[in-house]
Amino acid sequence: MANISGIVKSTRKIMRQDVGTGSDELRILQLGWMLFLKIFSDKDKELELLQDDYTSPIPPELHWDAWAGNDEGITGDELVEFVDRKLFPTLANIDLSTGNKRALLVREVFANNFNYMKSGIHLRQVINKLNEIDFNNSKDKQVFGQIYESFLGELQSAGTLGEFYTPRAITELLTELTDPQIGERVLDPACGTGGYLTAAIEHLKKQAASVADRESIQHNVIGWEYKPLPYLLGNTNLILHDINLPNIKYDDSLARPLTEYREKDRVHVILANPPFGGVVSNNNENNFPQTYRTKESADLFLTLMIRLLKEGGRAAIVLPDGSLTGDGVKERIRQKLLEDCSLHTIIRLPNSVFQPYSSVATNLLLFTKGEPTKTVWYYEHKLPEGYKAYSKTKPIQLTEFDTLKEWWEKREENEQAWRVNIESIRTNGYNLDIKNPHQPEDEKQYTSIELLELLYQSFGKSDDLLIQLRKELG
Repeated sequence: MANISGIVKSTRKIMRQDVGTGSDELRILQLGWMLFLKIFSDKDKELELLQDDYTSPIPPELHWDAWAGNDEGITGDELVEFVDRKLFPTLANIDLSTGNKRALLVREVFANNFNYMKSGIHLRQVINKLNEIDFNNSKDKQVFGQIYESFLGELQSAGTLGEFYTPRAITELLTELTDPQIGERVLDPACGTGGYLTAAIEHLKKQAASVADRESIQHNVIGWEYKPLPYLLGNTNLILHDINLPNIKYDDSLARPLTEYREKDRVHVILANPPFGGVVSNNNENNFPQTYRTKESADLFLTLMIRLLKEGGRAAIVLPDGSLTGDGVKERIRQKLLEDCSLHTIIRLPNSVFQPYSSVATNLLLFTKGEPTKTVWYYEHKLPEGYKAYSKTKPIQLTEFDTLKEWWEKREENEQAWRVNIESIRTNGYNLDIKNPHQPEDEKQYTSIELLELLYQSFGKSDDLLIQLRKELG
């Protein structure tokens, strides 16, 4: 077996020397399209051998092996010119008339991405390194998949792409708690680089007992993503997890009128970390009924996800504190959630889970559609002993949720868990931002309004003491 980790380190070292790939972000994007084409190309050749009626949409001279497979092949300016002037333009305009869905995937990947490397010599060196990995060897592929996942994790601190990565501990926890089953349709309508999708795929693979089961996974794990770079990275991620044709739609989830979604569009499970803190573009809020219309993307996604769930369907999503409180449209959306679904659990996370991309306080909401909420259980996840915050070198780990998993089946109130009935939530304007009542006074986190009230009270106490002191000094 190849030393995958060593090969990957070498490719990064080479790319650091190239003026076109001077940042982590650009290096992962460069690696993204190269890996996609190498793995896709290999798979297409395999399909041509196995299926009499299959023809690869990639022209023979553009298959990875044809131009990149020979370590002594074209290099320097000739290689850069071939990639920029021939490879990308041809694949970006690939013929779709055959109806081959794999052709559409190639077109969408290459029409929206670039070759960032400027030196053909460096590019040839990276190609030769990648040729040392045998993606038809399942062990090599598996090891590389793990390394690729850690690459995507690094994007969290590499600028604009951080928003598309959810820590693996969160994707795995929410997948485990919703427990998708073979035959169920699982959707992430804001899938980014595919973290939830791969967690669902691995969870379902453990149940697969037949070829039909494995085929079912190929079709039933669905993603939607509207930005080209995460779309590329997500597809590559799924291909590394043995999905021949990832079911990721290149589409803006909020661009379709809500009323157009019918029963056939609905799914059994939704796993998502919808974009938050953003203002929606293209007047997409007009696709929603007036009563739920807002510019805040997270709130629109919540409305969309309620619509997309089947009766009895389960969802586990990340939402910021800002979506748990507020009046007007925000309150009406929360009311809809609590009336259409049983919001049975809110897991409150420390602020630093998504740092450095975002320091906003976030929550994991788990709900089932079809019955109104009667009681909401809250569970406060605390930082590990000795931690002041999570960071790039100390990310959140799945094992930290072991006590939550034990509590999950047999729920009882304790210093980290409490429950609130729907009557008290309703009378409080459907506010879901409910602090831990068991928290010691000195550890409590207060809202701005609570802090102002405490300050006002303390001024009042000071005035009383001054009056008393003045009397005594008389």
